[in-house]
This record gives sequence, C-alpha cells and structure tokens, in this order.
Amino acid sequence: MSTKKLTGKVALVTGGSRGLGAAIAKRLANDGAIVALTYTSSPQKADEVVLAIEAAAGKALALRADSANVEAVKNAVAETVKAFGRLDILVNNAGVATLAPIDQFSMDDFDRLIAVNIKGVFVATQEAVRHMGEGGRIVMIGSVNSDIMPFAGGSVYALTKGAIASFTRGLARDLGPRGITVNNIQPGPIDTDMNPAEGPFADTMKSMIALQRYGRTEEVAEMVSYLASAEAGFITGASLKIDGGFAA
Repeated sequence: MSTKKLTGKVALVTGGSRGLGAAIAKRLANDGAIVALTYTSSPQKADEVVLAIEAAAGKALALRADSANVEAVKNAVAETVKAFGRLDILVNNAGVATLAPIDQFSMDDFDRLIAVNIKGVFVATQEAVRHMGEGGRIVMIGSVNSDIMPFAGGSVYALTKGAIASFTRGLARDLGPRGITVNNIQPGPIDTDMNPAEGPFADTMKSMIALQRYGRTEEVAEMVSYLASAEAGFITGASLKIDGGFAA
C-alpha cells in the first residue's frame, strides 16, 4: 500500500509547463497525486512535464488553456474532472509580469495582468470549488512583491499580487465551513528561465536576500505539496513567504 501523502488526490496546476509550475506538477505527482496542468504556448514543454511524471510511474494530463480566457479556464477544470473523476487540489500558479513606470504603463499590459493574475485565478477557483469536498486544497502562487517592492516599475504587478493575498483571506472564510483550505505562497527571487540566478539583475537581487542566493523551484514546490496535504489541515488564510529573507 502506498504511503505517499497525496495518493488518491487529483490536482490541477495552472501554468504548469515550465519553471515553477513544472516543478510543482512534478512534486505533487511524486507525492502521489494525479496531475493535470495547463499551458498557453508551450505544448512541447507541457508534454515533457507529462512524460517526466509518467516515467516516474505517475499520471498526468496537459491541457491548453490561456488563463486570460475565461472559457478556456472553465474547460480546463471540467476536463480535469472528466478525465480523473474528481478535483482535490488547485494550484493557481499561472501569472504574468510587466514592469514599467506607472505613467508609461500601457492599458493593454494592464488588462493582461488583471486578466491572468486576478480574473484567471478567480475563474479557476470558482470552477474548482464546485467539485471540491472536505479536505480540498487551494494554493495560490502570489509574490513577496505584494508586501515589498524595492525597485521602480513594479506597481501594477504588486497590485495584482496584493489582490491575491486579500482574496486568499476572504476565501478562507468562505470555504472554511466546507473544510477547504486556501493559502497563498509568496516566493521571492526564484531561479527560473525568466529570472535566472546568473542573469543581468542577479547580483543586485542577491544583495537584497538574507541568504545571498536565489531560491530553487523545488523548494517552492515542496511548500506547495505540504499545503496540499492533510498535514496542513489547520492552515488557511495564510500568506507564507519563501524568499530567503528578501523581505526581512
């Protein structure tokens, strides 16, 4: 009999084809969950994640769904339930970032950030909870930038991640009576293709981090897996930093 902590659970990870989302999908699968993951424009990367999970004797499904598209997000939840019969864990990982001075920030970029980082999270959550029972888990991937923005140009991104922190607290009240927990992970600088630990801004960022290094995607994924497990059943409405002391 399997002793993996997420055995029998079905998870949906939005934006799971690369970077942080891919690490989360793999970790949840490694801990026993069946995993569906969405992608927007990287089918090959999404297939690679699925193949990696299957190679480790797991089960996964890749679904094309732009988180800015309401119907696509709804369909991703429906397809997950259709394929696997249930939904226990939602990880709202998909997100976009645009940096620019506020007086130069285009309305198109503003609308895209709101559509993906806020509306997409709302729609995925609303649809997912229709299928969740007691023990359901919703994990947001927010950002430490909702609490600290140490450089110019990030105000709109911070706005969207601040909204996620507030949404998490409200949802915890809405869903607590149903035994569903909702938590918000706030990563600091994490080593990904979009923000590499050896990139042009890395030295400046490291100087702001107490541990003097970038985080690894696997470290964030481990926190997600913990919050998705029964072990974290009394944690809800929390925003938890994993930032190496960036905001200390």
